Amino acid sequence: MAPGAIIYTGDKTIADTMIHHLQYTRDAIKESIVKDEKDIQVNKNFKIDLIDWIDVRGMDNTDIIASISSSFKIHPVLQESIVDVYRRPSFEEHENGIFIIVKALSFDKSTTQVFKEHVTIFLKQNVLLTFQETPSDLFESVRKRMGNTMSRVRQRGADYLLFALLDTLIDNYYITLDRFEEAIEEIEDRITEQQSNSDKADIHKLKKELVILRKSIAPLREVISKFSKSENQIIKDNTQIFIRNLYENTIQITDSIDSYRDMLNSLQDLFIAEVSFKMNKVMQLLTLISVIFIPLTFLAGIYGMNFEYIPELQYKYGYFVLLGVMLIICILLVLLFRKKKWL
Repeated sequence: MAPGAIIYTGDKTIADTMIHHLQYTRDAIKESIVKDEKDIQVNKNFKIDLIDWIDVRGMDNTDIIASISSSFKIHPVLQESIVDVYRRPSFEEHENGIFIIVKALSFDKSTTQVFKEHVTIFLKQNVLLTFQETPSDLFESVRKRMGNTMSRVRQRGADYLLFALLDTLIDNYYITLDRFEEAIEEIEDRITEQQSNSDKADIHKLKKELVILRKSIAPLREVISKFSKSENQIIKDNTQIFIRNLYENTIQITDSIDSYRDMLNSLQDLFIAEVSFKMNKVMQLLTLISVIFIPLTFLAGIYGMNFEYIPELQYKYGYFVLLGVMLIICILLVLLFRKKKWL
């Protein structure tokens, strides 16, 4: 396809693309579901303190996305990135606004699987556009906060709303990583108690899922770094301090991913060590049994030889004496092994 062709590369769903339009000032807020993208009316008088947040959920209907993007003069190449779920997180500044790609993440402990959602954000003067891959609302918590007249989101501009949305996604990273760590700890507990082949498979699967996490989160550090250093007039000075704090959070998250990689490598070594220890215990037991039976086999071999003139063969109690000697040897060897703490 030619550059700028809008082709959705994610999984197809049966849900319709929904457009949620939210307008707010410090004193009032208005929400509506837009049925026709051509009916979207935004504030074009920048002297009026009115912010428009247009949230598009679902990317199956690329015609709607193309229509909305074109109406806000988003470049066709950027429109292609909106629906290309394989694009890595990025930050781009353009004449008419700021374009950001991020990934929303979640982790299912029952299946040890990471799920990611493609999210793109476009910020221009007093207008914020968000495109979510699925119909589920990732920013519900932000909407609830905006219901409070005294919330910072209501008191500040669209740049702070952008920060609030990114902050929500990054906060959710912490939840995802906590669940990932819990899965690692559960496997560790199972390994120390009783190893199984499924533990090895789970460790391998977690390592693969960690790669997905790293590919989705590691580029975000660069995104937030560029965002914090941006000198675009859309971003106000009083918002910069919040963005810098956001950058510190991304550093902490990437450090956590590195530590989880080390934990998984250590967990794999622990599994191998526990299996080897268990095998060594079995081999030790078999060796001790062999040591006990070696002298008994020696005695049985001597008196099992077919020589006629073996002195003890004519002794009336020779059989019982030999059994007694064998029993004494067994008892002495067992006591010796217990003293050495081999048993």
